[in-house]
Amino acid sequence: MRVDEIRKICVLGCGSMGSQIALNAAIHGFAVKNMDIKEEMVARARAFAAEYLPGRVAKGRLTEAEAQGAARNLSFTTDLAEAAGDADFVIEAVLERLDLKRQVFRNLDRVAPPHAVLATNSSFIVSSRIAGVTGRPDKVVNMHFFNPALVMELVEVVQGPHTSDETAALTMDLARKMGKTPVLLRKEVYGFLVNRILAALVKEALWLAEMEVASVEDIDTAVTKALGHPMGPFRLMDLTGIDLHYDIAMERYRETGRAEDKPSPLVVEKITRGEFGRKTGKGWYSYAE
Repeated sequence: MRVDEIRKICVLGCGSMGSQIALNAAIHGFAVKNMDIKEEMVARARAFAAEYLPGRVAKGRLTEAEAQGAARNLSFTTDLAEAAGDADFVIEAVLERLDLKRQVFRNLDRVAPPHAVLATNSSFIVSSRIAGVTGRPDKVVNMHFFNPALVMELVEVVQGPHTSDETAALTMDLARKMGKTPVLLRKEVYGFLVNRILAALVKEALWLAEMEVASVEDIDTAVTKALGHPMGPFRLMDLTGIDLHYDIAMERYRETGRAEDKPSPLVVEKITRGEFGRKTGKGWYSYAE
């Protein structure tokens, strides 16, 4: 399959990542079905699109015709068969839990057309841990967008040992057609490129905060003012979700059994309090209305 033969895209998950990936694809001319099992998540994604598109028109980033076209391209459902039944390419963006992703891909393999590529947006879980539940491992690949997906340009495409050259090339081409800049990883590695580097920084930042060497605010200031990062590690965790950071750490700990891979006690405390970051109004920082 060539990239110009991809007409219909299914995006699974109506959370922040899924809804933005879906809207980005719709803006770039693809017919997109955004699916979630929860009605409230679907409603939230629909409301986000309804607010975002007119806002881009008001700022001169989209024409009225482009916004209306994107709105027509985008639909929502809670039914997997409806979402993926005629898809040429599927992008999964559900929670970072291996058992959940394997179940999703098992169901996807049953309902998606045989030619469809099944991509996971996972930021850490390599697709070789998922592909085995499908009858098309050669068409399973990592396609990792960054948050916020409508803004961030980079997409990491990870070619596992099971992923065909055709699938990897097609995924790279699709990322470009969606207005992104893809990079290809020819080998699977935990954390891929960006998050492997970022994880080391976040781990050190959490250790410094745990040891009360410096405050969260001062650590973030040091990273932004000295290293030139657009935001510090704690602000970034608030943006992406402290719960996501926790899930990734727990998944890694379950895999390795090493104590050093457990989530930081500070992160566990935030999870216990339900303070996940921007999405809950409080994380490392408070986000008043």
